[in-house]
Amino acid sequence: MATELPPLRRVITAINAAGKSYFSEDGPAHIKSNPARPGMRSSHIWATSAIPCPIQEPDQAPTGVNGIMPPKNGSVLHIIDYPPDPKDPVERERMKAYIKSRGSNPEPGVRRFPDSVHPGMHVTDTIDYAIVLAGEIWAIMDEGEKLLKTGDVLMQRGTLHAWSNRSDEFCRVAFVLLEAKP
Repeated sequence: MATELPPLRRVITAINAAGKSYFSEDGPAHIKSNPARPGMRSSHIWATSAIPCPIQEPDQAPTGVNGIMPPKNGSVLHIIDYPPDPKDPVERERMKAYIKSRGSNPEPGVRRFPDSVHPGMHVTDTIDYAIVLAGEIWAIMDEGEKLLKTGDVLMQRGTLHAWSNRSDEFCRVAFVLLEAKP
C-alpha cells in the first residue's frame, strides 16, 4: 500500500505598519478530500483577485475558490496529492459514476468528459502551470500521453486533459491557475 505524503505547511509573509517584512502565518494548509478517490487531497494554498492585485491583499481562496477555478480574473495555487489509480475495475467504475454524478459543468469555466479516453478528462478556462513536486503522473490528452516525474513542469493551455497515477506511490502536483479566455 502506498504511503501518503506529509501534510502541507503554508507560510505567509506580510509587511507590518513600520514597513518591515515578517511571517504573518505558519501552519497547515487547508485540505479537502475527494470522496471518489480515497487518499486524494486537494489544498487551495492561495488565491488572488484580479491581476494585478494589491500586494497586501489577503488570501482569496476561503471566499473566492469553491472548486477548481480561480476568482474572476485572478489566480489560485492548488496542490493535489494523487493516490495510485485504483486497480480494481469495480472501484474505477465507482469513480467514473461519481464524476458523472457531478455533471458535465460542475462550475463555470469547467467542463468534464467522463466518457472520453479517461473518466477524469476535463477542460478549464485557464492557463495552468503544473509542477510535479513528488512522484510521477501521466498527463493524458485527446492524442497522446506523457509521463511527468518530480521536477517536471507542464503548461496546460485550456486543453482537454486528465491525470493518471499509474505508480504504486502517491504523487504531489502544484497547479497555478490563471483565468484565461477560451
